Amino acid sequence: MQLSSNLSENLAAFNTMFGPSADYYAKQVTVGGCPAAILLFDGMTSLSSLWTLLLDSVDRAAQFGAQPPAGGRQIFERLLYHSDLPAQGSPVGTTEDAVRMLTAGFALLLLDGWEQGIAFSVQSLQFRSIEEPSGEGSLRGSREGFADLLRVNLSLLRRLVRTGDLVMEVAQADTAMRTEYALCYCRDKADKEMVARVRGILKEAKPELLLDSSYFVPWLLPVKYRLFTPAGYTERPAVAAAKLCEGKLVILVNGSPSAMVLPALFAENFECLDDYATTAFFSSFLRVLKYAAFYLTVFLPGVFVCLAVYLPELIPPQLLYKITAAEKGTPLPLFAEMVMVILILEIIREAGLRMPQSLGHSVSLVAALIIGDAAVSAGLMSTPVILTACLTSVAVFITPSLYEPATLLRLAVVLAAGLAGPVGLAAVFLVFWFSLSDVSALGVPYLASHPFPSNPMADDGVIRRDYRRMSRRAFNIWQRRG
Repeated sequence: MQLSSNLSENLAAFNTMFGPSADYYAKQVTVGGCPAAILLFDGMTSLSSLWTLLLDSVDRAAQFGAQPPAGGRQIFERLLYHSDLPAQGSPVGTTEDAVRMLTAGFALLLLDGWEQGIAFSVQSLQFRSIEEPSGEGSLRGSREGFADLLRVNLSLLRRLVRTGDLVMEVAQADTAMRTEYALCYCRDKADKEMVARVRGILKEAKPELLLDSSYFVPWLLPVKYRLFTPAGYTERPAVAAAKLCEGKLVILVNGSPSAMVLPALFAENFECLDDYATTAFFSSFLRVLKYAAFYLTVFLPGVFVCLAVYLPELIPPQLLYKITAAEKGTPLPLFAEMVMVILILEIIREAGLRMPQSLGHSVSLVAALIIGDAAVSAGLMSTPVILTACLTSVAVFITPSLYEPATLLRLAVVLAAGLAGPVGLAAVFLVFWFSLSDVSALGVPYLASHPFPSNPMADDGVIRRDYRRMSRRAFNIWQRRG
């Protein structure tokens, strides 16, 4: 709805909209002899900056010359186009624009006799300080992490990618909260067709609430059932900047420090910033270790159940005797014990995650020790089962981005191995690989080698070559698709 040229009508409309709110502030003033009003939200705007920069300046006759203009339009043009005040370059002409600027921390000046307002940049928003992300540990490199405010996060990216090719498009989502989000990409590296496609999807998406970038996934990657999601997430500006330089798209949402990266590759779950700061031999060793840990956490419990129940002849005799002796005192089948232990460990992990930080780690450790010792002493579970389940539960944290699919797959593998033996284990393994090979995002297959080498061990795949050699050929995610 267009603003009125009558100041009283505008004030009445905004008072109807925001009057009951305690943080709404409206003050009628006189600017150059013309009735005017200042609108803002307390706590989002600096009142001291507003009075110092605006009112003190506009009350001086020198601001308007020897003959101050008497009409609202003349004062509006002088303030917007012929003054040094920190005003936005474009006027505010509708109620929707006014609400958008007010809720972003701007102060709005309305003049009697003119149907447009002026937004002044005097924000004073409170936000969490820039700290190192707790979920993305790093030994070398930047310690900065994204904050909760969108504009702060965009400034962190701009400071790292200092090129005119970086584009950061900000828009409001079609939700009741009108949450702002940003689509970031490098103009010379990103695929223009895919940028337009993602821009259109984000514009048409209608989530009920938008509290994180992951809320866009059902629209960006519309699949009814999905175990692996070809979208990456990071809270480190350095990681997001590196992905932008690879031609990828980064989506940020106001109020969340988590940035979504599209498209993502399966191999990237086993990489980190430290890989490129250490020697090629050691980083390659760590990558192989991460791959081994992931497959260990998914298949070890199921393989253990399958061998102990269906193929005991493949287990060394001394180990088999110990497993048999431990199982004689337990009332449940071995695979049922394994499922129970996995579920108990997940309950303990979730309880430690949701509890206050000062208590979470201690409670998780104590609960695991007490429950494990009590279960073995009472004869409900055997020591080999608890040892196997604990080993797999620890191994999954080496690849935290794959925690959710790894946990579900581990349960599926144990159930299949316990109920169908080697046949069930082989069937789940094939389903696992088929589900991976069928995943893609924006035309880029999830299992594509990184960076699409003809040899899976080349340059930057499962192992890494020397960084000087890798830097000779710039990588772009759109070099090859399909």
